[in-house]
Amino acid sequence: MSIFFVLMGSILLCNNWVFVMISLSMACLMSLININQFFTFSLNISWYSSSLSNMLIFLTVYLFLLVFLTSKNLSSVKFNTTLIMLTIFLVVTFSTKNLFYFYMFFEASLIPTLALIIGWGYQPERLQAGTYMMLYTVFASLPLLVMIMYFFDVHNTCDFQILELLIKSPLEWYMVIFVLTAFLVKLPIYSTHLWLPKAHVEAPLAGSMILAGVLLKLGGYGLIKMGTTFMISSMNLVSVFVYSLSIWGAVLSSLMCLRQVDVKAMVAYSSVGHMSVVVLGALYNNTSSVFAATVTMFAHAFSSSALFCLAYYSYEKISSRSMMYMKGYLMIFPMLSLLWFIFTCINMAAPPTLNLIGEMLIVPMLSNLGVYFMVTMGLCIFLSACYNMFLYTAVNHGKGSEFIIGGNQMTNNQMLVMVMHMTPLLLLLKMNLF
Repeated sequence: MSIFFVLMGSILLCNNWVFVMISLSMACLMSLININQFFTFSLNISWYSSSLSNMLIFLTVYLFLLVFLTSKNLSSVKFNTTLIMLTIFLVVTFSTKNLFYFYMFFEASLIPTLALIIGWGYQPERLQAGTYMMLYTVFASLPLLVMIMYFFDVHNTCDFQILELLIKSPLEWYMVIFVLTAFLVKLPIYSTHLWLPKAHVEAPLAGSMILAGVLLKLGGYGLIKMGTTFMISSMNLVSVFVYSLSIWGAVLSSLMCLRQVDVKAMVAYSSVGHMSVVVLGALYNNTSSVFAATVTMFAHAFSSSALFCLAYYSYEKISSRSMMYMKGYLMIFPMLSLLWFIFTCINMAAPPTLNLIGEMLIVPMLSNLGVYFMVTMGLCIFLSACYNMFLYTAVNHGKGSEFIIGGNQMTNNQMLVMVMHMTPLLLLLKMNLF
């Protein structure tokens, strides 16, 4: 470990491109390492297996490379150190088999994220956004810490696999609430989502990409792990209430998207709707529903991150995120408009995208819950198409805005970032790596 810190210190003294390449190599090496409860290391080379943990590690490594590429103008020792710390915390969270270490690094990832929002945010409201994020996520996860201590006291272990063997009966309803609250707020489920739009709007581009691409996936990963470990019943009273709140919350968040004027706020509220599919799949906890949740998490990570990039690139042209001032990009910046069209289609789950596969795989589960859930899901899909088409037309169609500042077309670095967002979606769709 001492060699690791010496190497990281030497990296921080290098120029940006050297830092990007070496940090990527370190992150790839970390993603090949599986950390057990005693923090001993053993190589695990099954990168492309169907393991949810390995998939999320790959997602973390890949998205952090994109973050480094998009944040060259912010590159500094403090900024790079913050990103490296967050990368390490997330990789360890997705790798550890110990429940207590999982909780510890799960919460530790909030510290670098808060530093990104407060240190490199754009407006004074970033302090309020950081406060909301910490209050919602930290206080909601405290009951989970109590439950971890309880199970350690009873079973004398925090290993996921051992607890899965020792726990023979489903949890009581109040224990289910304690276990699930931390992850439902992290996703977030509707009614505890207030921190997410505020954090997205005030965060820099790097913070928005990390929040949408990786940190929201911590909630889905935690729901799947907790459901398997603690034998949480898919049809108890708490689960059915969460299903109802999640599916109706997706409809309400889609309606809220239709009345937004801030591009980043609209993309943030759309994440609440997409994560409802993850909640449904993770809590129902059978093979097809977990597969649907996994596909949706992976597809949403790249589509939402790409939309935040496009929102930032559009902001650079006009120095405003308001759609009232964004008009006519199709005539002035045709390549930017093409990318808007592609990623809004992906975000609305147009065929043949991975988002569509995730939503279609959740339908059999909804048919078991009742016809009202299927009708509500259909309404949610329709509204998703509505607000994505509204987003595309509001930014790109119409007469060119008088407020557009004369600027260049998209740079090679920006095009590379957008193509790299698109490549994993196309490869997984073509090669069926899942």
